[in-house]
Amino acid sequence: MSARSNFIEYVMELPEPVAAIEGGVFFGGYGIKSQSVQFSMIMGNTLYFVVDNSTRQQYIDQGSKPFSYMTQKGQRLVKRYYQVPADLLEKQQALLDWARQSIHIAKATAHKKKIA
Repeated sequence: MSARSNFIEYVMELPEPVAAIEGGVFFGGYGIKSQSVQFSMIMGNTLYFVVDNSTRQQYIDQGSKPFSYMTQKGQRLVKRYYQVPADLLEKQQALLDWARQSIHIAKATAHKKKIA
């Protein structure tokens, strides 16, 4: 399920959500960072944002699923990353709002990890 280059180009050409964003290949996907903190990833043609307990329900309400992958023991869900609803890719301002939320969550979580 590697990231598709034309989809990566499309996503990376969207206006920057808050601060400069950068990306790079990882584990067959493409990670997107703001100020060195990963808040998003692309796997195949699917964009995922970091979520937490305060935002997860809005993704579920839109029919989004968490990122998942198969292991020898079965499917593993990664509930930190949820699919960005497809219709948001056509609604630039809403997409940027959700991206800002994701950036905020990713940075707050990264800060907590450094303290622990």
